[in-house]
Amino acid sequence: MNNAARKLPPVPHGTPPIARVFPFANRQKSRAAEVVLCEADALQAMATRLVTEESNAFCEAVERILSMRGRLVILGIGKAGWVGQKLAATFASTGTPAHFVHPSEAVHGDLGRIHPDDLVLVLSNSGKTEEIVRLLAHLKAHSAGVIAMTSSMNSPLAIAADVVLKLPDHPEACTNGLAPTTSTTCMMALGDALAMVASDERGFAARDFAKFHPGGSLGQQLKTVNELMRPIEECRIARAESSIRDVLVGVARPGRRSGAVMLVDADGKLQGIFTDSDLAKLLERRLDQSLDEAISKSMIRRFSAVESQALAKDALRILARKKISELPVVDSEDRPIGMIDITDLIGFVDSKELTLGSEAHAIHEGAYPPTLRLFC
Repeated sequence: MNNAARKLPPVPHGTPPIARVFPFANRQKSRAAEVVLCEADALQAMATRLVTEESNAFCEAVERILSMRGRLVILGIGKAGWVGQKLAATFASTGTPAHFVHPSEAVHGDLGRIHPDDLVLVLSNSGKTEEIVRLLAHLKAHSAGVIAMTSSMNSPLAIAADVVLKLPDHPEACTNGLAPTTSTTCMMALGDALAMVASDERGFAARDFAKFHPGGSLGQQLKTVNELMRPIEECRIARAESSIRDVLVGVARPGRRSGAVMLVDADGKLQGIFTDSDLAKLLERRLDQSLDEAISKSMIRRFSAVESQALAKDALRILARKKISELPVVDSEDRPIGMIDITDLIGFVDSKELTLGSEAHAIHEGAYPPTLRLFC
C-alpha cells in the first residue's frame, strides 16, 4: 500500500491513545484474525479427515518410517522447502534419522545423498512443481519408497508416490490466494503429526530426547541427577555399626561437604542416613553417651533416595514435596554412588521453582517418578 493510500485522517477529539498511534488497528487486527481462522479451518478439516477417512495412508506412512533401514530424506522447494528443513530437524531430534535435500541441489550432485535404504518424503502442494517432477523417476528407482504430501491426487507426484498424504484443498490465506500460507501450515502440522506418532511408536522418552538436545532451556530440563550430583568421593559414608564419634572423625572431607552421612551395611548397601540435625538433637537432649554407641541406633531408617539416571527436575520435585535438602543417589542394588543437595540445583532452575512445597513442583502421593527409592 502506497503512502497516499495510507494518508491519516484527522484525529477526532477524545480518540483513545492507541487509536492515535495505530489508526488502522481495527482493520489490521480483523484481517489478522481472518488469516488465523482461515488456516485453523484447514487444520480442523485435515484433523477430521485423518480420523474419518477410510484410507490408512497415514498409518502406512508411519509404518514405512518405523521399518526403514536408512534415513528419512525430505524434499521440498520454496516455502515447502523451509517446512521440509524444519520437519527434518523435528524427525531427527525425536528418534527418526532424517535430513533435507534441496531439489535444485539434488540435480547437481546431492542425489548421491539418497541411498537405496532411505525413505523419501516429498512436499509439494500442487504436486507438479518442475524441480520435483524431474526427480521422481530417480527417487522411485534409488530409494526404499516415496511418500508424497500434496493436495492434488491427480498430480505427477501423487501418481508416482507409494503413499499419498492428502493436504486439504483449502484456499490460501493470502488476499490474492497465491502466497503459500494455509498449505504450508497444513504441511507443517501433518509433518509434525508423522514425527510425533513415529516417536511415540518407538517409545522415544525424555531421556532419549536429552541425548540429542543437551543445550538451551530444554537441555537444562532434561539433565540427569548423574550430571549434577556430588560424586561418592565428595560424600561422607560409613558403616552403620560404627559409633557416632568414630563416624564423625572418620568421614571428615575437605572443601564443600554434604550435611548427611550415608550409612551402609557389610555389603555396601545403603541402610540409613545421619544428618547434622540429628547430631544437634542428641546434643540438645544432653545424650552425650550416644556418641559412643552404634550410629545405627540414631540413624534415620525411613528416607528417600534417587537413582542416578533420574531427571534432575524430578529430584527437585522430591526435595520440594518432602521438604528435605538432600537426596542420596543409589545404583540398582541400593549402593550409594553420590548425593544431590538442594544447593546443587541453584542456577539449574528459576529461583521461584526452588520454593519448597510450591504448586509448580508439588507431587501427590502415588505420583513419584519410578527412579525414586523409598527406604523403610
